Amino acid sequence: MRNIFLSTAIVSIMLTTPAAAQQPLFVAYPPPEHKTTSDRIFLIGSAAPSAEVLVNGQRIERSPAGHFAPTFPLELGENIFTLTHQDQQLQIKVTRESSSPPVPEGMAFVESSLTPTVDIARMPGELICFGAIAPPNATVSVQVGDRTIPLMLNRESVSLPSNLAVLTGTTDPNISREAGNFEGCTTAPQNPTNWGQPRYQLSMNGQTQTQMAAGNIEIVSPSQITVAEVTADAAVARTGPSTNHSRLTPLPKGTRAAVTGREGEWIRLDYGAWIKAEEAQIVSAGIPPRSAIRGVRSRQIPGWTEVLFPLQTAVPVTVTQGDRNFVLTLHNTVAQTDTIAFNDDRLVERMDWRPTGNDQVEYTFHFKPSHQWGYKLRYEGTTLILSLRHPPTVTGSRNQPLAGMRILLDPGHGSSEDLGARGPTGYPEKDVTLIVSKLLRDELQQRGATVLMTREGDDDLWPHDRVEQIERDEPDLALSVHYNALPDFGDAINTSGIGMFWYNPQAHDLSVFLHNYLVQKLNRPSYGVFWNNLALTRPTVTPSILLELGFMINPVEFEWIMDEKEQKKLAKTLADGIVDWFATTR
Repeated sequence: MRNIFLSTAIVSIMLTTPAAAQQPLFVAYPPPEHKTTSDRIFLIGSAAPSAEVLVNGQRIERSPAGHFAPTFPLELGENIFTLTHQDQQLQIKVTRESSSPPVPEGMAFVESSLTPTVDIARMPGELICFGAIAPPNATVSVQVGDRTIPLMLNRESVSLPSNLAVLTGTTDPNISREAGNFEGCTTAPQNPTNWGQPRYQLSMNGQTQTQMAAGNIEIVSPSQITVAEVTADAAVARTGPSTNHSRLTPLPKGTRAAVTGREGEWIRLDYGAWIKAEEAQIVSAGIPPRSAIRGVRSRQIPGWTEVLFPLQTAVPVTVTQGDRNFVLTLHNTVAQTDTIAFNDDRLVERMDWRPTGNDQVEYTFHFKPSHQWGYKLRYEGTTLILSLRHPPTVTGSRNQPLAGMRILLDPGHGSSEDLGARGPTGYPEKDVTLIVSKLLRDELQQRGATVLMTREGDDDLWPHDRVEQIERDEPDLALSVHYNALPDFGDAINTSGIGMFWYNPQAHDLSVFLHNYLVQKLNRPSYGVFWNNLALTRPTVTPSILLELGFMINPVEFEWIMDEKEQKKLAKTLADGIVDWFATTR
């Protein structure tokens, strides 16, 4: 998976004999001068199997081909690992940095701990909270405007591990009782004002120190309406003002909503989502964007059912998908509907609608087929067009069961700038994904499918390049082929197997089916099926999944990954699985 295991470093090796030079001791990971917050690290590498490998004098286990991936604990600070194989020796330095909240030193606030750290804007009456890290025996308060707010010491700080922890099953919260986290809240005044930068005060041992927060606080007037109009093709809406917050339904170009808050480069829209300011233009308006909705109609075009929602302005939308239904919510909209034109449709059995309060209208589409194939949303003027995809029309025969299907294959990574994971020998993921994708292409073509490839060679493609091709070509399936790795705190020796990743519900049963099919038919270990917010799983126009077909960093599984006979068997089995899965959707 991109950004989990990327290493282009080649560790220099001291070779003392010609024989050793033929099969040198090699470490693919970690790279030189590696820094991590993990409490452990694995060493991925290889050496000739004829002699043992020692790490700090300790013999390590290896695969029959001589590959290794032992895990060692890390102390805070520098950790030196000396690897020895015959007359070869190399050293690797790994620095473990603390992941705990910083501890105050002396009578001072911890640097950058005073909030807000960026300029913010809030509405009158909103709750505004403040925080600082200071010595636990201090007294801390903050002054903002004409208010002084005492901050209380939180003696137990609970932090959550990163999302990567799901991949290793280590999601337990972390409890820290050392840091001096001071917190307190107040409500914004009813009168619009520029509160300025909060002034923090720390008192301890008869002394007092003050410091200003970096961010400014503005209380905006509800009567001075500003409106954000989305200028990006699809603005990324999130649950909060950072990329750490979860994604919501993207907003189509032209969407308009009132701005109710700001935080740094982020703006909050009136229905609750946050988007980056760079994805919209800000205009003044006398009233917030609101719309009535009356008649709704549908039409069929080749491959799609389109539903047209005539509106007075382009309002924000939210999509929720079930097994056999699709729910579209229009925000800032009031229903005045008496008539809907919706003929008998190949895809939709019926459409229901209801107002849900707070100026929202909800439309539910019940599908005839048991499987969804995708959707698109766009505005033409102020008319929202929802395109619901029909199942593919397959003209297949017994010998060519996939005739009529268009399948896109995305060989993961590519070029020297994006190697992907590296095996113990340094062999890059980008090469084996291309080999297996081409083998799979040939198998699918033999079964009648038309196959599209995001790359045929060593091309440097960003994830958005691949996504753009999926959205442009609108294949019937999109498969992104990868091989796996782990974050530093993973167990490279004891983790292996087939993994599947999906995001939109129309891709869920495909990912489960192919996972189970490969595990059973190939007698491979199961890594599991994951919902994951990955660029190559997010396209909505087709079932799109990301396949992790084994672990490059597992010494034994790497040998299976590199076996040409097993590669061909994997491609054939995967093609058979697609045929069998598609038969279940009819």
